[in-house]
Amino acid sequence: MSYNNILSDYQNGITTITINRPKKLNALNKETIQELHEAFDEADKDKNTKVIIVTGSGEKAFVAGADISEFAHFNVEEGGKLAAQGQKLLFDFVENLSTPVIAAVNGFALGGGLELAMACHFRVTSTNARMGLPETSLGVIPGYGGTQRLSQIVGKGRAMEMIMTAGMIDANQALSYGLVNHVVEQEGLLEFCESIAGKIMRNSSVAISEAIKAVNANYKDGVNGYEVEIKAFGDCFGTEDFTEGTTAFLEKRKADFPGK
Repeated sequence: MSYNNILSDYQNGITTITINRPKKLNALNKETIQELHEAFDEADKDKNTKVIIVTGSGEKAFVAGADISEFAHFNVEEGGKLAAQGQKLLFDFVENLSTPVIAAVNGFALGGGLELAMACHFRVTSTNARMGLPETSLGVIPGYGGTQRLSQIVGKGRAMEMIMTAGMIDANQALSYGLVNHVVEQEGLLEFCESIAGKIMRNSSVAISEAIKAVNANYKDGVNGYEVEIKAFGDCFGTEDFTEGTTAFLEKRKADFPGK
C-alpha cells in the first residue's frame, strides 16, 4: 500500500513505520492519522510481522505535535469529535494491537507526538529527544489520551506539572521519570530498537499478544485485570506455542514457535 505521509518497510520480522512529513516536523494531520491506522492495521494482520517500530523521518522530530491549522477554527462539538475519532482510530488502536509496538523517538515528541509514543507498548529515545504536552499554552488540553497515559506512566504529580507548565523534558529526565525505557545516540536508535525486537521475536507471539491484553486490562475502568490474566493464562494452554515451548524446555533445546 502506498501512502502520502508515511513509509512502511518490512524486514526480517519487523515492520518499521516512519512518519514522513519532515518539513512539518512530522506533525499529525487527519490524513496522517488515517494512514497510520491503515499501516498499523496492515502490519498487525501480517503474520510475518512480529514487532512494529514507529519513528519519524529526519533528525529533528518524532512528531512535533498535531497540525494546529486543521482545528484552530473548531467549535465545541467539532473539538470533541476530533478527540474521539483520533483516539479510536489511532491512539487506542495502537495501544491494543496484538503485535508489540516500540516507539523510536528521534527528537521532538510533543503533544500528539508524545501521545502517540505513549500509546506504544514502550519507548526508546535518542539523546536529543525533547518530550512534552504543550496544549495548555494553546488554551486546550491533551485530547488523544495524554492526560490519562502520562499519569499512568509517570504518576499524577509529574503529569500535572508537565501538563500545567506546558514545558519540555529532555531524554534523561524522561528516563528518570520512567517515561522511556532507554536513551541511546540517535545514529544507533533504530539498530537498538531492532535488537530489542530480536529478543522479543525469540518468544511466543501468541503469549505476547495475551500478555499485552492482560497488562492493558489493569488500566481499563470496570475491568478486573486479574481475571483477564487468569483467562489469558488458561487460553495459552490450548496453543501450539505452549506445546512447543514446554516440549523444547523439557528436551533442553531452543523453541521454534509456530505462532499458533
